[in-house]
Amino acid sequence: MNAPTAHQEHEQLERAERQSQVVQALQAVLPAHALLWNNEDTTPYECDGLTAYRQRPLVVALPESYAQVQAVLKTCHALNVPVVARGAGTGLSGGAMPHKLGVTLSLAKFNKILKLDPVSRTALVQGGVRNLAISEAAAPHGLYYAPDPSSQIACTIGGNVAENSGGVHCLKYGLTVHNVLKVKGFTIEGEEVEFGSDALDAPGYDLLSIVIGSEGMLAVTTEVTVKLIPKPQLARCIMASFDDLRKAGDAVAAVIAAGIIPAGLEMMDKPMTAAVEDFVHAGYDLNAAAILLCESDGTVEEVEEEIGRMSAVLTRCGATAIAVSQNEAERLRFWSGRKNAFPASGRISPDYMCMDSTIPRKRLADILLAIAEMEKKYQLRCANVFHAGDGNLHPLILFDANDADQLHRCELFGADILETSVAMGGTVTGEHGVGVEKLNSMCVQFSGEENEQMFGVKRAFDARGLLNPGKVIPTLNRCAEYGKMLVRGGKIAHPDLPRF
Repeated sequence: MNAPTAHQEHEQLERAERQSQVVQALQAVLPAHALLWNNEDTTPYECDGLTAYRQRPLVVALPESYAQVQAVLKTCHALNVPVVARGAGTGLSGGAMPHKLGVTLSLAKFNKILKLDPVSRTALVQGGVRNLAISEAAAPHGLYYAPDPSSQIACTIGGNVAENSGGVHCLKYGLTVHNVLKVKGFTIEGEEVEFGSDALDAPGYDLLSIVIGSEGMLAVTTEVTVKLIPKPQLARCIMASFDDLRKAGDAVAAVIAAGIIPAGLEMMDKPMTAAVEDFVHAGYDLNAAAILLCESDGTVEEVEEEIGRMSAVLTRCGATAIAVSQNEAERLRFWSGRKNAFPASGRISPDYMCMDSTIPRKRLADILLAIAEMEKKYQLRCANVFHAGDGNLHPLILFDANDADQLHRCELFGADILETSVAMGGTVTGEHGVGVEKLNSMCVQFSGEENEQMFGVKRAFDARGLLNPGKVIPTLNRCAEYGKMLVRGGKIAHPDLPRF
């Protein structure tokens, strides 16, 4: 092993001195068991679901009361120390990756449902409550919380607020922003803040939709008031097979054009279908080029009518086979493959990187065919699963992180997907957020002036830039550097991030 350079030795000394200072300050506001700084204790916090990039935090704080959260933030602000809030760590864009000279603030212990009101159809929950736990608590009242990301068994509502998470039923029921009434938390200075209200409107500026999706850059979420909706009387799912990607993509657009808003409208290509079928045995057609899952929910009469209309549209668009769930067990089996797409991909590849761009529905086939060409260009496999109804893609690029060249090609592949999506009229993210993963692609989608406006919002809440710094919004210098690389025909891919 090579001896550390003088620069590395200086960095290590600086880190040790800073760590000692921060630990000493935080020991005054937190009990001993709520503070971690030894390497073996902080290593589990070095990344979120984007495992290709890792950074061990200086200190991990695990407060147990709002007063302790406030004290940690005030202490860090006084010391000019960066803070990265963390929930369950299931995010896929590196939004919770620690700062090397900062504090990771875990909200894991704030996991209580404080109030559930079946009359007003709302629930007041702490930021560390699991997404699925809300629906489980509301079930006896015939209610549930609609946003259902694939990680809902583990992901927390605070993280959902940070990323504006969606799920397979977001087409009909909306994203997190459409299902939250109020968010409470603290600024980096430790000031208590509240966005939205218990009513349908709030006095003054509507800042609720600014904080939702802000990726922990504006405030630390401690409490969320969510909307609950009645469980439908019935839900049935159509599983339709297509022998051609373009036919499947056109079918998605045709369903929406027919005035139908399904409860869920998802698509999987052949490689993904094969991966999930081998994992969960959902009964998928392994010969199909693509499979659509189209769900209808509501009253018995509404579902019967909508299933008939969707089946007719899918048949006209060239579906080679159509199956309709006949009972709840079969409906859940149809969805089991889609819900397990990520773990199924983990069984066939050492690593994967999941992209998250959004495109117009009419371009679904175009982007899939473009991704197929990229597979040849970068010599890597890619399995595709996505929220077809709103054009939100989730290509999973399969690679081996132990091979530096494969990781580099994976980064280039992912950037190509995002930039192609923008060129087709789409965006670089639909629900996973920007984090550190999409900083370069933000340079492609937004101008320097637009980025500066976003920085203006950031400065209004966090003038020193201490809350989750280096995420979401690229610096103007970074965009300028990336632009020069594009002109020369090359690309940069996170040269400043510690890799796997």
